[in-house]
Amino acid sequence: MRKLAPFDRPRQTEARLVTARRIHTLDRTDSTATAMLIDRGLIVAVGDLDACEAAAAASGLAPERADLGDAVVVPGFVDAHAHPLMFGQMMTWVDCGPSKAASIPEIVSRLRDAAGRVPEGRPVRGYGYEHRNLAEQRHPTRFELDEVATDREVYLMNASGHGGVVNSYTLEANGVGRETPDPEGGVFFRDGDGELTGELSDAACNILTGMHGVKIGHHGPNFHLADEPDEHLRQLDAATERFLAAGVTTIGDLQVTRREFDMYLRLAETDRLDVRVSMYLLSHLLDEALEMGLVGQFGNAYLSFAGIKFYADGTLGGWTAYFPDGYVGDPCRTGQLYHEPADYAELIRRAHAAGLQTATHAQSPTAIEMVTQAIEAALAERPEPDARHRIEHCGLPTPEQIERFARAGIRPVNQPQHYYNWGEGVEQAIGTPGERFNPLGEFEAAGVPTTISSDAPVADPNPLEAIQTAVTRVTRAGHRLGPDALRISARAALRAHTYEGAVSLGREDDLGSLEPGKYADFAVLGDDPLEVAPDRISAIEVRQTWVGGVQRRGDA
Repeated sequence: MRKLAPFDRPRQTEARLVTARRIHTLDRTDSTATAMLIDRGLIVAVGDLDACEAAAAASGLAPERADLGDAVVVPGFVDAHAHPLMFGQMMTWVDCGPSKAASIPEIVSRLRDAAGRVPEGRPVRGYGYEHRNLAEQRHPTRFELDEVATDREVYLMNASGHGGVVNSYTLEANGVGRETPDPEGGVFFRDGDGELTGELSDAACNILTGMHGVKIGHHGPNFHLADEPDEHLRQLDAATERFLAAGVTTIGDLQVTRREFDMYLRLAETDRLDVRVSMYLLSHLLDEALEMGLVGQFGNAYLSFAGIKFYADGTLGGWTAYFPDGYVGDPCRTGQLYHEPADYAELIRRAHAAGLQTATHAQSPTAIEMVTQAIEAALAERPEPDARHRIEHCGLPTPEQIERFARAGIRPVNQPQHYYNWGEGVEQAIGTPGERFNPLGEFEAAGVPTTISSDAPVADPNPLEAIQTAVTRVTRAGHRLGPDALRISARAALRAHTYEGAVSLGREDDLGSLEPGKYADFAVLGDDPLEVAPDRISAIEVRQTWVGGVQRRGDA
């Protein structure tokens, strides 16, 4: 894989000597230290105080001191799969997740309160509900959302992001009625009498996104709703603050269209991009990327192009992942593939032949098989020992597929918080095999490197919560699903959210561990995630976040 050249201007000129109770370097030897010397945003030396002072003297540096006391320092968390703009947009919506609303009446109440604060005619939008977490164990209906408003759009997005529920006004305003056919790759759900319930999924969301949204057979979905550019910039600023507050210093944006690209460029031009972003263009831009010669990583150390994002199937949370024999929880649902296998294989072949890293969303064994076969075929035609093709989410691979990942160098990128938030729902959806959802321990046993991330806004960007879940496999409801062999150690989980995330982005030469020559990106924690009880990891305070030797978030 071609490496990124770090040619951005330095943001920090002063030398600093940082000391702490413990510094986990996560270098090749997993060493620990108590001091770190930084100059012009880069790490000069790591070790004890005497060694770093000697390094400073040898380099002619007179560093400022930053004594972090009893804190524990870890490399800045790498969130290798997230959607920052969509997350920032969700932050302006109404949180209807399980910590805020446990029933449909509570959701309706929260949305109605918001409707009273929103200017007349403006949409009312909520997010985060998962019907299996609700007391009613079902989706709300359009009639219940009509209690929020009947004169404007009301949209409640499912936690999966792949659909939700709208009120009657939204259906009528878009000409959707009882006789309206389902769009290709999407569903307007109906009750037993054929009446629209208000629930919609995948391509049916085009009534909200416009016709440039979900395109089955045309490279997959874009569920992001458009706002004015200035509003999008505010949303990205707000999202960045949340990532930084959680100790995240680098993000892989896995849903980049012209809109996201433009927003990042605007932030960069005004020096407001305080986290590092690696962009993956949605695959409808593949032809344009190839025409422009974007055949490898380019950019600077804050904003870079990394690869192309594809979709193989839908989501387990929304029951649109592809199970051709139907879901145990609803045999009439099969989910869907976004491409015919031969068409998808040709897309992967073209991207791989040009030297592009690919990252494909795939959840079901059938979808994962389509992806694995396509990558294997592309590698057979053009061998490349370090192509690093990714499978995003990779929820339910078979043991045989995992062995093939190891041989082909395929990197699954998982989100343990999906398991935390609705692991029981996956088991309800597809039966006992659902307890293997996110089988991180099986990856480790097969020698497949593990990367974990948030998929924000599907889950909050909270690396410590993700790490805890990877270690315990205990859900929000307190259930542990599956055998202990699916768990990984705290050290492996920490590495999966730092160094391995950087490898998945092609950034391990300058990020992911605390070593001389790398950027001084680190999180300052109130305790040691490798020492506290596993079920207490998520309670650890993130005190500060540093990017390029500059404190970007936290106490003074």
